[in-house]
Amino acid sequence: MLEKIKISILNHWFIFILLSLTWGSSFILIKKALLAFDDLQVASLRIAIATLVSIPIVVYYRKKIRWEKWYLFLLVGLAGNGIPPFLFASAQTQVSSSLAGVLNTLTPIFTLVLAFIFFRHHLSLRNITGVLMGLTGVLLISFSNGIDFGGDLRYILMIVLATVLYAVNINAVRLFFHETNPLIILSTSFVLFGPFSFIYLWHSDIHQVILEHPDGLTSLLDVIILALVGTMMATVYFFRLLQKTNTVFASSVSYVIPLVAVGWGLLDGEPFNALYIISLLLILTGVFFTRK
Repeated sequence: MLEKIKISILNHWFIFILLSLTWGSSFILIKKALLAFDDLQVASLRIAIATLVSIPIVVYYRKKIRWEKWYLFLLVGLAGNGIPPFLFASAQTQVSSSLAGVLNTLTPIFTLVLAFIFFRHHLSLRNITGVLMGLTGVLLISFSNGIDFGGDLRYILMIVLATVLYAVNINAVRLFFHETNPLIILSTSFVLFGPFSFIYLWHSDIHQVILEHPDGLTSLLDVIILALVGTMMATVYFFRLLQKTNTVFASSVSYVIPLVAVGWGLLDGEPFNALYIISLLLILTGVFFTRK
């Protein structure tokens, strides 16, 4: 029994690290996709690709889907993958990918607040301490990396709103779909709201951009990776982590995302800062507390 528990915990941490690496790279993919497409095209194309993948999954699981919960599937879909992609894509036309990654760490804070106010979840002192330690580590990384929080406040608030929606998504999945197959949750939600993205793409000039823009094909590849890996695969694993652990620990993935961004920067020749080590220790300790 004890051995099974140890294996389960290791699986949780493996998924946590995998999600951190995957989502930590998503902001760079969005930035590269914006070289050819506009923000609405990036978000719509990302959703459209994920919807195409979801259709055969829904057909396969159609008898196991509780269609009377369609409004809950729609809520989870819009809050997790429907509205945030547009907010992030629009915001990153004006703010850096590093700043977007740092602001994304507000997700555990809003998750904690919403869980307490609306979903009546029990919050322990360890949870609260872990969230605050993680946030402190992220702020240290931000300032030591010279991230500028200036600029148009409107675009920063877009990312803040996206993190609030992520928090709604996390709490809703935990409350309403605790035992539902994550693949069913994700694919059903995309089938409900995803078709609207095709309408926009049909009336846009995206086919001309792909064929005529010098970065058209490269940006398309970036969006495909973003949709299949950063959205479909990562979200399924995230829902599984959420079902097996707790909302605070699962949402703490966003604390490690800036570390991944900094790591890519170091590999690219950016200077190393000693505060990175302190920040890393704070973040990992905070994540450990939320896991407990």
